Amino acid sequence: MNTKQPYVCQIVGYKNTGKTTFLGGLIRYLRDSGLRVAVVKHDGHEFEMDHEGTDTYKHRQAGAEGVAIVSAGRTAILEEQSRPVSGLIRHFQAYDCVLLEGFKQEHYPKLVMIRDSTDAHLAATLSNVQGVAVWKHQMEWAQGHYSDKTIQIFAANANDQAGRWLMGQIQQQSEDVPDERN
Repeated sequence: MNTKQPYVCQIVGYKNTGKTTFLGGLIRYLRDSGLRVAVVKHDGHEFEMDHEGTDTYKHRQAGAEGVAIVSAGRTAILEEQSRPVSGLIRHFQAYDCVLLEGFKQEHYPKLVMIRDSTDAHLAATLSNVQGVAVWKHQMEWAQGHYSDKTIQIFAANANDQAGRWLMGQIQQQSEDVPDERN
């Protein structure tokens, strides 16, 4: 299944809430379902992907503001600038789904990681929240807290439930896009 535009979903939450673990499970579920998945991660700090001694590191140290390295099975592009999320998503148009880790202020559908009740306000303050993911010991609290809302509740360690929901969203978007061949 390849949608004309990738379905975009954000996984957001505070630091150390399990976003990367939850995201890894979603990626595996979608991949095992036959979908192509891309991930764009937000990092609040400066990061270093290239390491001292590599050719691309030397190129950057010499002053190149953009460096790409390509092999038979992999491409990496490093730039000394930030890009808007929309531009990154366009880069992954051939994929079925783009998962964003972070970027709380973007307006794509969100699944919010809730570590405990002190994080609950996050789901109320962000736009387009479709669901929350909580760890097993918080499930009963979450079911009571979100009972009168239209927010899905997912177990953070059971990615099949969230994966099925995500597959449904991707399928719905695919059905909503008119077929350009007609």
